[in-house]
Amino acid sequence: MPEFCTCGAQLPPDALFCHKCGKPQREIAGVAPVEEVTDRIEIHSAPPVFQAATPLRVDFRNPVAVRIALLLAVSATVLTAFLPFLNWLAAGFFAVFFYRRKTGVRLNVGAGVRLGWITGILASAAFVLTQIPGALNGQLANTIRQQLHNSPFQQDPNVTRQVSELLASSSGLAFFLVFTLAALFLMITCLAMAGGALGAKLTGRS
Repeated sequence: MPEFCTCGAQLPPDALFCHKCGKPQREIAGVAPVEEVTDRIEIHSAPPVFQAATPLRVDFRNPVAVRIALLLAVSATVLTAFLPFLNWLAAGFFAVFFYRRKTGVRLNVGAGVRLGWITGILASAAFVLTQIPGALNGQLANTIRQQLHNSPFQQDPNVTRQVSELLASSSGLAFFLVFTLAALFLMITCLAMAGGALGAKLTGRS
């Protein structure tokens, strides 16, 4: 390193610049750029959590329940002539049984009653539809007369006379048919609901 600058000034040892003119006295090594070290935080998205699907409520918006109830309702209507009364009870029971087989869901008694109710309504509607042709051609009225003739009420002449007069008029006959079909509708629905409750109680144990 020179002791004097070109301007004539005497330089102190290890001087980088001339204190008089400011001229650099040696090359200054470039300062290496400081790398910024940034912490890289990798955010891993959590794997999707698959939640078990909530079982559908047993009502008319449940397509599986409606399809099974309709199948059992039609089957019970076909079996009316062979297993009267018992067929409606069995329809509610097997509706719960097949619903569990199809979905794997155990129904409590309340849900079993609702499924039996759906089955009963559909079965009642199917049964009433099968009785409409007989009601139109008078066959149902003749059946009602025959049943009344064989009932204990036929021993009372007053009751027999009143019923005969009621069935003789078109309005009375229509009222009697509507009353009979409504009673059948209620009976079928109640039996299917009882079968659904029984099915839920028995299938829920296994």
